[in-house]
Amino acid sequence: MRFKPLNDYVLVLHEKAEEKTSGGIIIPDTAKEKPQEGKVVAVGPGRKDRSGNRIALEVKKGDTVMFGKYAGTEIKIDGVDHVIMKEDEIFCVSGEKGRV
Repeated sequence: MRFKPLNDYVLVLHEKAEEKTSGGIIIPDTAKEKPQEGKVVAVGPGRKDRSGNRIALEVKKGDTVMFGKYAGTEIKIDGVDHVIMKEDEIFCVSGEKGRV
């Protein structure tokens, strides 16, 4: 399925949760914490200001982002967990020269 977020929404693919602790103990699915980072899969065109001009998003497809534990809305696309959220809910970006 193909999705295109609207306005300033960002579609993020969850990173895999840790399977084992550093000591080698396997963590069951029910005890795993949701990862708070992921890879941007798609971005909207940006929001409009009061004059009607489009303000482009700072994140782009392929960026790795960190976000809050309860940010966005979890959705499944083709059986894979994603989060759709506003750009405002993203704390930081990594993966590009000059960026954190």
